[in-house]
Amino acid sequence: MAATSFKEVFDKLNQGLVGYVVILLHVVAGSYLVYSQPRSNLAFLVFISSLLSLYFFRADNRFKILVGMLLALVIIPVIGVRNIFYLEVIFQISVFAALSLGLNIVVGFTGLLNLGYVAFYAVGAYLWAFFGSQQFYVLNYAPGTQPPDLPFLLPGDAFYLFLLVAVIIAAITGILLGLPVMRLKGDYLAIVTLGFGEVIRVLANNLDKPINLTNGPQGITPIQRPTMPEWVVDLFNSLFGGVIGHEVKLADMYNVMFYFFALLVIIAIIFVTKRLDDSKIGRAWTAVREDEIAAVAQGIPIVRMKLLAFAVGASFAGLMGVLLAASRTFISPESFNFMQSIGVLSMVILGGIGSIPGVILGAAVLTILNLQVLQGFSLYLNDLRQSDAVIPVINFAWKDLSTQLDPAKYQKLLFGLILIIMMIFRPEGLIPAKRRKRDVSMDETK
Repeated sequence: MAATSFKEVFDKLNQGLVGYVVILLHVVAGSYLVYSQPRSNLAFLVFISSLLSLYFFRADNRFKILVGMLLALVIIPVIGVRNIFYLEVIFQISVFAALSLGLNIVVGFTGLLNLGYVAFYAVGAYLWAFFGSQQFYVLNYAPGTQPPDLPFLLPGDAFYLFLLVAVIIAAITGILLGLPVMRLKGDYLAIVTLGFGEVIRVLANNLDKPINLTNGPQGITPIQRPTMPEWVVDLFNSLFGGVIGHEVKLADMYNVMFYFFALLVIIAIIFVTKRLDDSKIGRAWTAVREDEIAAVAQGIPIVRMKLLAFAVGASFAGLMGVLLAASRTFISPESFNFMQSIGVLSMVILGGIGSIPGVILGAAVLTILNLQVLQGFSLYLNDLRQSDAVIPVINFAWKDLSTQLDPAKYQKLLFGLILIIMMIFRPEGLIPAKRRKRDVSMDETK
């Protein structure tokens, strides 16, 4: 009842020019706060939440697109170069949003529980890491014994070609995973996909002998980036150098460039996902998810539809893997462990299974919680430990507080609590898909 009353009040207020005013005020206030306080986590939360105002408040779509472009193309790069950590958080949100959208096709649209999704992410990352580094010339050397002056196999600009190659290779890998699990459902499917994810990680960890393909636990580095023309740095300095407050360097521009790459990938994935969801394929996926027997009776080729879901979802992850390898210039097997898959699945569940804006919101919430909130609390407690501050009343010195109580160490516990709370109080997610919301409402009325 309380949620219904809040929605009714919000709908009454969200009329006329209210949406335009709220959106503008939120964007301006958030931009001012992150510009004037570039190290404030609270300021960043106010700023990034302005995207929610763009989504929830009513305004003309052209106005929303204009404000969104201003945020994405001008404000975020400026505040990101001013404080590079902000841009890193936004890049991570983009990466996990893309992964969540890919997993949403498999889990949300088709109803196939995949616990090894990060394996496709690893396939894309190691693909470019191998061909975009010196690893080809290290095949006959043990890790750490190769000479330092080895050439690179391909030029850095081959990165653009490998964005497409990774999509194809990851899609093929998705089909290869899907073929042996077509008859499996539920827990059995989850166990097999979990095993597949671990197999890929263990292979990356151990394929350093007898031929050194992956360099084992040490990972592959350096990985090339595409070339950056000098005039791009000069142009950015001439346009925004005075606003940023310091000279923009090549390293800063690479961070901006990969942010733009991630943004373009997100837009492309959303476009493809929406088109698929509204097509015959999307309706076939929905039919398979709801009832496979009924879907077969209607003439839907469920094997083909499941394989297509695995292929499309995997292709998104492979694409982001190439982007990750180029942006970091280093990858290792630990970047693709089981908890990464669980984290992406948590984002899908938190945002809303089957909901495109929901999974993006879920990715943003959990990424900010992990990188900003929990780490911010940990740094704050660490500062208190180094001071002589004392908690009044109980007379407890902060310096005696155990480091085992740092919030950053309880990320998995917090994620688990979030999932439990969501399943109890809002199983449809933060921004539920229309069908999912309707199904939950019908269950509650029974």
